[in-house]
Parts: sequence; structure tokens; C-alpha cells
Amino acid sequence: MLNGTLLAAIDLGSNSFRLEIGRFHSGHIERVEYLKETVRQGNGLDEQKNLNAAAMQRGWDCLARFAERLHGFQKHQVRAVATQTLREAVNRDVFLERAQQILGFAIEVVSGQEEARLIYQGVSRLLPQSDEKRLVVDIGGRSTEMILGQGYEARRMESYRLGSVAWSTRYFPKGQCSSASFKTAEIAAQAVLDEALGTFPASEWQLAYGSSGTVGAVADILAANGFAAGVVTRPGLDWLMDRVVKAGSVDVLRLDGLKEERRAVLAGGLSVLRAVFDLFGIEQMLPAQGALRQGALYDLIDRETNDTDVRERTVRWLAERFSIDGEQADRVRTVATALFAQIAADNADGRYSQKLAWAARLHEIGTHISHDRSYHHGAYILDHVDAPGFSFPEQHRMSQLVLGQRGKLRKLEAALADELFAKQLLCLRLAVLLCHARQMPEHTAIRLGYKNGAFKLSTADGWAKRFPQSAWLLGEEVLAWQKSPWRLAADIR
Repeated sequence: MLNGTLLAAIDLGSNSFRLEIGRFHSGHIERVEYLKETVRQGNGLDEQKNLNAAAMQRGWDCLARFAERLHGFQKHQVRAVATQTLREAVNRDVFLERAQQILGFAIEVVSGQEEARLIYQGVSRLLPQSDEKRLVVDIGGRSTEMILGQGYEARRMESYRLGSVAWSTRYFPKGQCSSASFKTAEIAAQAVLDEALGTFPASEWQLAYGSSGTVGAVADILAANGFAAGVVTRPGLDWLMDRVVKAGSVDVLRLDGLKEERRAVLAGGLSVLRAVFDLFGIEQMLPAQGALRQGALYDLIDRETNDTDVRERTVRWLAERFSIDGEQADRVRTVATALFAQIAADNADGRYSQKLAWAARLHEIGTHISHDRSYHHGAYILDHVDAPGFSFPEQHRMSQLVLGQRGKLRKLEAALADELFAKQLLCLRLAVLLCHARQMPEHTAIRLGYKNGAFKLSTADGWAKRFPQSAWLLGEEVLAWQKSPWRLAADIR
């Protein structure tokens, strides 16, 4: 797939239709546009599971607007996915035939398992890389997906027939809410989800994430009303249910953070979420940024590439976006990681060497702004750029390595308290100065050792005579480290 290719994913959900457009860059997708319309197609299913005319028309009208935005896209650039409402609808072919004519692209009605797989793919691509075992819960309009996964791999996936639209319609008719109706709705939800306890036992996951509208909407409301941002907790759910019950009706409910589009389905979604918390003994759930539509976008890419680490794709994307000299970056990476291997032999899994390699590959990212104090510009970029896959601490550590690649060390006084950081930084600084001529240096003739807070660098006989400028720079580096908590001695021959 060529860099710059536009990709689009359409999620035909039971409550909302969503269009996500992204631009492909070296395996990474950069958001270009996001459109969302509250269609509430799930409300249009009658007792015989037929979509009524009004619900179909709302869907067609929305897709006509999406089609205008997708003018010029080719078939291989677009994936449209329909979920539970159209899985259930007896007359779905009537809707789909016209919908596909209007949209101009095929619409896939996916199974619950495929929906769950795409949800996890979307969630995992936008989370920091980790070996944690995750439970992902997506409470949609008419179905709830649960996925057990680790890294990019979704290991168990199930879809259950309950959601914010279905439960709001069934247990909170006309938006009326009471303690009794919440209790009934939660018991009913637990009855549906009871079998999930055996599939997703608490012993097999460490953190719970919530994808899609319900969890995000609840998290926004709680944050706007004084609860911790970026997390949903049991006390928060209790408080929110109490406010809804006291209002008596979602139509008169007044809450900071409550979007009008979520009002009609808030009670149903909240009751399902509370049931999930109680059934699985969850104390807190983290809202996830990714969802089905992002999974569908990355699925388009995965058909053409086998990349597995989103951080690697992010580094390549940043390097291309900021026009980094790839050959110089590769030289610095090679030298830095070779030196690091000499003083970090206990780094068996290579994680810290890989992080050093990423910093080395991006060490000149600031030159895109200015060559003067480029390391300051580079550190700022890496601290503030959207870097999918990296956690904030990882991103900041990389920015600190770039900041410290040259110049005085006192600007990194706090970070240098970390021995591993000091080792990484020294290796990066040595690699940058050894590659000053923008050619591969004779780095195999250099030995680096470490013991009890002191570094020792030595060269082969005759090295200083062959490379006088590099020898002088190494001498200056020894002086620089004298003003740090660490010591660097050099035997340059």
C-alpha cells in the first residue's frame, strides 16, 4: 500500500452510523475526518424483527451524506460493516440493496465474532504496547461484545444480545426510570451474560477496557461531575444511577457531560454496564480510544502487511513525516545499540535496546523545524506528537534521550538518576558524535564497560591517529560526564 493512500471505514451500528477516514503512512493511520450520525436504526425493529420504513430511510439518508464524502474512493480503500440490528432484521436485504446503491460500496453484515475481532483490533492498535491480559467490553446498541486478548491477539471473542438501545426500549419505556426498573434491567442483563463468566474468568485478565459509546459517554459524564477522568468506577456508576432515578425520566435529566444524542439510551446502557461490573467483580474500567471502525481500517492494511508492533510503524511514520535522513538514522542506531549491548548484557529481551533504537532513529526529528538547537525541537515534538502505541512515559523517555543527545547534561539531572537511562543516553551520545561525519565509523574498535557507576571507554591502538576529530570529541564527552552523577573514563589510543 502506497503512503498517502486514503482509507475509510463505515460502522453501521444500532444507535449510530460512523465514518472514519484515515491516511496511510508506513502502516500507521492518521485520522483525516470522522463523521457520526445518530440514526437509532435499532429502534426501528418491530416484534417480527422487520425494520420499519422510517428506520430504513434514516439509514439511507445518512449513507447518502457519507457517499458524498467518499466520492473518488476505490473499492479497496473502503470497508463498510453492519452489526447487530442488520444481523437481526428479517428484511435486511431490502435495506442493503438500496443502501449499497446509495453508498457505492459493499456493506458486510458481520457475525458477532467478526465484530468482536474488529473491535479488539481497533482497541489494541490505539493502546500502548503491553503484555497485559485485557478484557475488552463493547456495549453497543443491540449487542455487547466481550474479548479476551493480549497484545494484538484476540484470544476469545463472544457477542451477546443486549445493548443500550434494546435495554432502554425494553426496561425504560418512554425514558421513565426508577430503582425497580434498574434492578430488573440489571438482573436481565446478568442472565444474558451469565455464561460469559466461564469464558472470561477474572483469573485470565488483568485490566478491563470499555470500547464504543456507552463506556465513553459514562466516563465523560463522571469526569464532568468531579470524578477522576479517564476511568469508570463502581462509586461513579452508583452516583450516576442515583441521579437518573431522582430525575425520574431521562427527558428531564440535567447532567454536565451528557450529550443530547446519548440521552435516550443512557439508562439502558448504564444498566448493562452496571451488570457487567457486578457480574465480573470489576472495580474500574478504562475507556479505550479504539473501536470497530479503527479495527476495520487496520484490517484493510493487514491484508497487505504483516507488521505486528504499532510502535515500529509509528517510528517509521514519524521518520517519513519529518523527513529524517534514514541512512544517518540507521548509522546512529547501529552504533548506539552495539555499544549498549556491551554494558547491558542483562537486557535479555531486548526491550530497552529497542527503545534506544527508536530514539536513535528519531534523534534528528527536530531538524524539520531548525538545525539550531534541533535536539530541543525534537524533544518537544516527541513529547507532544500523537504516537500510537507508545505510552506517555515511553514517549517522554524517548524525548529525553533526544534532548540529551548532545550539549550539557544538567538539563537531564532528574532523569539521570536512573542507571538504565544513563546507559542509554551515553550510548546515544557516543553514537551521535562518532557518526559526526555522516559515515559509518569504525565502532567495532571501541570497547565500553560499566562498573559501580563508572563507564570506561577504550579504543584499539592507532584509532586516535586515524580519527583525530572523533578522538577530540570523545575527550570533550569525558569532560561533560564529569558534571553528572556518573563518571566516564577514556583510554583513547
